[in-house]
Amino acid sequence: MKISQQIRSEHGGGSTAVPSGYDAEALAGMAAKSEEFAAQGNRVYLPLAD
Repeated sequence: MKISQQIRSEHGGGSTAVPSGYDAEALAGMAAKSEEFAAQGNRVYLPLAD
């Protein structure tokens, strides 16, 4: 338990807040990929090209 508490103290308690610009950039990139996925029909397996 002491190790878990040290990790929480040093690295945070798992907050979902966006603390830096890098995280905001990553979230924006994931949103763009989500839109791209939706534009392709939300299919995991795409048909093979001939």
